[in-house]
Amino acid sequence: MKHSPRVRSDEKGQALLEMALILPFLVLLLLGIIEIGRYAELSIAVANAARSAVQYGAQSLADAADTTGIQNAATFDASMSPPLTVSPSIVCYCSGSICAGPCAAPSTEIVYLQVTTTGTFTPLFTYPGLPSLTTISSTAQMRVAQ
Repeated sequence: MKHSPRVRSDEKGQALLEMALILPFLVLLLLGIIEIGRYAELSIAVANAARSAVQYGAQSLADAADTTGIQNAATFDASMSPPLTVSPSIVCYCSGSICAGPCAAPSTEIVYLQVTTTGTFTPLFTYPGLPSLTTISSTAQMRVAQ
């Protein structure tokens, strides 16, 4: 018949003390992991929203000029509680370089749509030395079908 090892009473106190010393570090580590996960989730959502918006606008020249549709495409893709800021712009290339003025003759120019989305990350806690709000932005660019 096997006997279970006996725990001495002074070892019980030692284990409790060790746990009390290490617990704050474990909680801090857990909070850091949660914050990094939230930041990564927001940055992925902002990048995906930029891609969705530029894909919507690059379907045609009419869609590239539809700022409301581009805004809706980004917002529906992200579906975040703090709203996104969406900034679409049309970039034209004439003979390999950016044209000086607006796109005058789209048939002879290569037209690109560029969409920049911006979201705000608010941490759960304030940390000394770190800002309380962080802006995350992403830009996507795609050639407009003509």
